[in-house]
Amino acid sequence: RIALVYFIVAVIETLTTKRRPTVLEPGYSSIFTAYCWQWLGGFVAFVIYMTTTYSLYVPDWSFVVSTDSETTQYTVKCGMRGHLGPACNAVGYVDREVWGINHLYMYPVWQRLKACTHSSPSSGEIREDAPSWCRAPFEPEGLLSSILAILSGTIGIHYGHVLIHFKGHSERLKQWVSIALGLLIVAIILHFTDAIPINKQLYSFSYVCFTAGAAGIVFSVFYILIDVWRWRTPFLFLEWIGMNAMLIYVLGAQGILPAFVNGWYYKSTNNTL
Repeated sequence: RIALVYFIVAVIETLTTKRRPTVLEPGYSSIFTAYCWQWLGGFVAFVIYMTTTYSLYVPDWSFVVSTDSETTQYTVKCGMRGHLGPACNAVGYVDREVWGINHLYMYPVWQRLKACTHSSPSSGEIREDAPSWCRAPFEPEGLLSSILAILSGTIGIHYGHVLIHFKGHSERLKQWVSIALGLLIVAIILHFTDAIPINKQLYSFSYVCFTAGAAGIVFSVFYILIDVWRWRTPFLFLEWIGMNAMLIYVLGAQGILPAFVNGWYYKSTNNTL
């Protein structure tokens, strides 16, 4: 997903270099106009995702679960459009049709729901009376959800464009904070009105707005502390993490970093960091 988003955003950025002005016109919206091709790419990704998610018909579907002793076939009843639950969403349907159900992740996060296990919110044995979809595979980094992630990349590169074109601290912060707060407000409204709930597995539009807005606020806070107030020394470790972001991601995602941290303990292995 990271490679796909970076590729799309980088291609648009590279092909439109000669089509944008080097000096922005006065006005708040001038930076959006200058990078209209980038925003067009993000908008196209948004339209593809929203149209597919809410208009694609998801029929009933089946899957097979094999154990050492037996093979069982389960059927998930759908026959609907615009469903955002774990069973009948268009995100999963697209992946089943494109990649094939045998190529999807077998342990989706929804297996920790109360409907699926008594161990909820932790993972545990699937309940005997659990719905069939509790045992179904689902790809958390699937095709359709990765398309909307392009919009996340578009917003991220916008923060970088601000850094290039605006030289004053106040100008940069006004741009960053305003769009970040706007995104957060949109996300909160969409989520709490149940219009589009924040859902990482589906990479919903409200999730894009919330994460991009939160990132903008956090980025602005660090900018004030480090670039404006010159508190660089206490944050040098974050600078190293930022310059080695993929390494840190792999260490965390594969459990290497938590294992290292928990390897240090006092007297008993129960007293770890």
